[in-house]
Amino acid sequence: MKVAKIKAQDHSLWHVLIAVTACLVTVSIGVLDTVNTELGNNHYAEKPIPGLPGFLSMPCNSLINIGYIMLGIYWLTQDEKATGIKDKNGRYLKNVFSWMAIVYGPVQWVRIWTQTQWAAVLDQWFTSPIFAWAIIWCNSILKNWDSQHFLAVEFLSLSSYFLSKIHPQGFELALAAHIIWALTSGLRLQRKYGDSTTRMYLVLASMSCLGFVILKLLDHWLAQYVVFQRLTGHFWSKICDILQFHYAFCFLVHLDHYRSSKMNK
Repeated sequence: MKVAKIKAQDHSLWHVLIAVTACLVTVSIGVLDTVNTELGNNHYAEKPIPGLPGFLSMPCNSLINIGYIMLGIYWLTQDEKATGIKDKNGRYLKNVFSWMAIVYGPVQWVRIWTQTQWAAVLDQWFTSPIFAWAIIWCNSILKNWDSQHFLAVEFLSLSSYFLSKIHPQGFELALAAHIIWALTSGLRLQRKYGDSTTRMYLVLASMSCLGFVILKLLDHWLAQYVVFQRLTGHFWSKICDILQFHYAFCFLVHLDHYRSSKMNK
């Protein structure tokens, strides 16, 4: 049973690994060495604890990344019976999104641990394709997008990071465009096929996204309050990010189930 599940998911895993490898190669040859990133523990409100190993020196900001891995594994193991998604396309979209979460957690952890340029670039770079995949999934349900559309949007998303070489805030501008596109795609999907349940998921995902952005920006400001000096704004922003991921899954799985039901009529 487990072997069969792994085989069914192999091809989504390989597609994610190919994209990750392409990013790693690009970063390793120094193409993005001049990109503006925040390096150093002073960029985080959580103070390192002396005596702890480097990968746990900021324990809260480090360990929270396990949440992404757990989230990805949870959704990866949700089968047809649990999700109601009967078509191969829907399962593929869900599994790629799951693998993205599993990969993203360790990348963020390595950035916190090493404070190196290559890790910071990868952490930033991987954010946009994740939002792009939500856009792809929405439009796959809305407009029956095929694999050519998937490749085109993901290529555009990955390429958008090179705005960071042109402008110091290039990454932020590209990410803002991704967030707006994902939100408008979700709203169109909700208007066409949604119900009260998906409306709730969309609102929760949007609120979590807002929390993710605001809490991260206010990381140091919030640290003036004792309650935010260990569990900092950055930590809570990651909680919001994981919730954003989860509610996006709930929203899209629910509506992909609608598509599967429609196809089987």
